[in-house]
Amino acid sequence: MTMNQPCEILIVDDEAGIRELLSEILVDEGYRVVLAENAREARAYRQRQEPALVLLDIWMPDTDGVTLLREWASAELLTMPVIMMSGHATIETAIGATRIGAFDFLEKPIGLQKLLSTIKRALKAAASKAPRHISLARLGTSEPIKVLENTLNRLASNRKSLLILGEPGAGHEIVALSLQNAQASWVKVVPARLTAAPLQLLEEAKEGILYCPEIGRLSRLEQKGLLFLLPKLAQYEALLVCTSSEALGNLAAENKFDPVLLSQLSAGVLMLPPLRDHRDDIPLLIERLWNEMRERHATNGSLLSALPPAALTVLAEAYWPGNLDHLANVLENLTSVQGEVTPELIRRVLGENQHQQKEVSAETTLRFFEMPLREAREAFEKVYFERLLSNEQHNMSRVAELAGLERTHLYRKLKQLNIRFSRRGSDPF
Repeated sequence: MTMNQPCEILIVDDEAGIRELLSEILVDEGYRVVLAENAREARAYRQRQEPALVLLDIWMPDTDGVTLLREWASAELLTMPVIMMSGHATIETAIGATRIGAFDFLEKPIGLQKLLSTIKRALKAAASKAPRHISLARLGTSEPIKVLENTLNRLASNRKSLLILGEPGAGHEIVALSLQNAQASWVKVVPARLTAAPLQLLEEAKEGILYCPEIGRLSRLEQKGLLFLLPKLAQYEALLVCTSSEALGNLAAENKFDPVLLSQLSAGVLMLPPLRDHRDDIPLLIERLWNEMRERHATNGSLLSALPPAALTVLAEAYWPGNLDHLANVLENLTSVQGEVTPELIRRVLGENQHQQKEVSAETTLRFFEMPLREAREAFEKVYFERLLSNEQHNMSRVAELAGLERTHLYRKLKQLNIRFSRRGSDPF
């Protein structure tokens, strides 16, 4: 997954030694740094870019820092936190700068811990004030994803816990990662810690995200540990994000999942659409995933060619029972192919058998016309449902959808036709 980019900090100081020292410290801390040796350079840079934060010296030869700060405020360019620095400023100067809009004042020589803690406070304050739109562009841009994005933004603004439900591989972790801020902590739950040290998890996730994937697989004791954390989330200012690709209601009915935990988490449920419900996104997803793989191969010194148009067509039209993960895994498999990626190769990777379909179709068509209508209809239905079961790998949700039947009617029909079927473990809904 692509994480958030590091924050960019602009350092404005006419002393080269101070600029270099501050730059080394901040780069070591994971920030991206831009340097300006006077107000003129800083002014020009701010016209082009908006840094996440500015460290601004007060005494400079061309224009002093307070004057530059006032210029930015007047031009409505003071949209980022500015921390003033000086070894000679008076209290009045520092107070005046904060009244104009500076976040804080640091006296030189600046202590390391004081510098880092002030920067962290400033960035946190800026993040809390700025309106933030959560983007799910990594899942696509179609209407179902836009609806999902709007729902997520609404839920995330007033909830302390979210439950993300959907078929396996539908993008649970992509959605969870979209909630993360650059400076916020991210703690992925190891189930055993829910019973051994649940409060330690909250300490680590303070003011950040506690991510608990596939809660349907937790033991009943681990579920109680998760339930224990729910009323304490507000105290730690943490957001709990849980996911499941299993039907939790069925698990609760079978006494495998805590009904109280399910009830409390159900106030903030987000339903992920399966890939078949936003098929328009598949070509774009293929392009993005393949380009990421090409970049990775280029880094390792190997060249990965573009996918031929015919191969893209087969991939775009395929059914993906494992959703996004399935698509990504098939593309990963294709990166190891020597030579051209052909449609036939892709069909073999997908487990499709085109020749079998054509042969059966020719055979059954002639036979139907030799039967009475009732027998022909029954024979056709048997071939029809056997084909669907085979093509969809016994995904009963998909078979019911294609046949236009309710699941209960589908099961009844299959029994009437004496067709054996299996309910896949990955068919939760």
